[in-house]
Amino acid sequence: MRAVQILRRIYARDFSFCKTKILTRFLSSSTNIEAWTDHFNSPTPEFDWQYLCDDANLKEIEQNIMDRKGIGDIYKVRSLWKSYQRETNVSLKESLLQQLNTAASELPNRTSPSSPIGSEEFAECKGLYGTKRDFTFKPQSVTEIGQRLNLLRISDVGHTTGPRTYYFLSDFAKLEQALIRYTLDNLLPRGFTLVTVPDILSASVIEACGFKTTGDRNQVYKLDSYNHSNLCLAGTSEMSLAGLFMNEMCTNLPKKVCAVSHCFRAEVSSTEEEQGIYRVHQFTKVEMFSVAQRGQGDYLLQEFLEIEKQLFLNLGLHFRVLEMPTHELGAPAYRKFDIETWIPSKQFWGEISSASNCTDYQSRRLNIKYQEVGKEDTLHVETVNGTACAVPRLMMAIVENYQQEDGSVAVPEALKQYMSGQTHLQRAPVKGKMKFVQGKHSR
Repeated sequence: MRAVQILRRIYARDFSFCKTKILTRFLSSSTNIEAWTDHFNSPTPEFDWQYLCDDANLKEIEQNIMDRKGIGDIYKVRSLWKSYQRETNVSLKESLLQQLNTAASELPNRTSPSSPIGSEEFAECKGLYGTKRDFTFKPQSVTEIGQRLNLLRISDVGHTTGPRTYYFLSDFAKLEQALIRYTLDNLLPRGFTLVTVPDILSASVIEACGFKTTGDRNQVYKLDSYNHSNLCLAGTSEMSLAGLFMNEMCTNLPKKVCAVSHCFRAEVSSTEEEQGIYRVHQFTKVEMFSVAQRGQGDYLLQEFLEIEKQLFLNLGLHFRVLEMPTHELGAPAYRKFDIETWIPSKQFWGEISSASNCTDYQSRRLNIKYQEVGKEDTLHVETVNGTACAVPRLMMAIVENYQQEDGSVAVPEALKQYMSGQTHLQRAPVKGKMKFVQGKHSR
């Protein structure tokens, strides 16, 4: 049968020419041509109006807002809710509902009783791990080591990427891949499913996860609105993995997934400690994510935290675990832990990982639910996330803590098998400095 005839039959939804049921099913579900160009429609949020609008909870909600940097207006939410209940005009009622959802979206999640109140200096140290190395020489920074060994380029990159970016060369690039493989080999046996995620997401998915895409305080890169309607670059695969479960009725909980992805962040810093590869616009990260039944979130948060601790202990790092205070939780987190490692060159604690329980904050905005056995009612899942490997910062910690007095850098024992048994990073041959000149050509 000629291709033109086949296409005509497909458009007419005539699949009599198919030889298998599988092909028929595929074609019949894939021929809605208009759906290919439809704009993304995000779910309508399902907030806990009974809790938010109960007078008995008003002081508690107001205090929580103040503890979380004062962002959100519960009085505006309650006023709009009352107006919405009274309104009878259909179009006005719809407009009020949109305003109500917008106002409710500004409210932060509830806060765990275990979270300290206040700003970053009130973080509580929950433990020190590993051994702090005692140097007999002045340690160099990862930037100095990388450039001396011709393994890192952070200067002269403006012609391709701009500031706060980098090139890993030779053994630095190998070390990056070793870290990723090491991390996955530790996650997959623990019940995680590996997922490849998109780097481009709808702004509404990012907003539903609790990250702003508009205003002066957001760190999200947005694509050109002329060619791409409301699309952004993902700041973390937590966003993409949450979007994977959108509109899903989940079974067999908890589900644990992980992803290796690029992360894009339009953040800046003027502090000396955060120069080099510590705070950059694009980096690779291995993220853990889970959806769970109500009440399982804190259990999974502790599981993620233990995984992170074991990963870093096996790499021989010295680090501390912090219970983060309310100002550092962001909007979605109910409870959060950060892990900071000691950076010898700058003599400071640098964050290498975090883990958060977001309870039902994200699932109420993304319509992720489950049904308890024997019950008709559906409930929103709890979501938990954790950083298993933020490549540049782990690279920074490893290279600086494994540097030797003779200028070499040892490979951690746990990573040698992923670098063909290599014991030290090797200096890459210098091939000469590139020089860019303006070409002359005839018109």
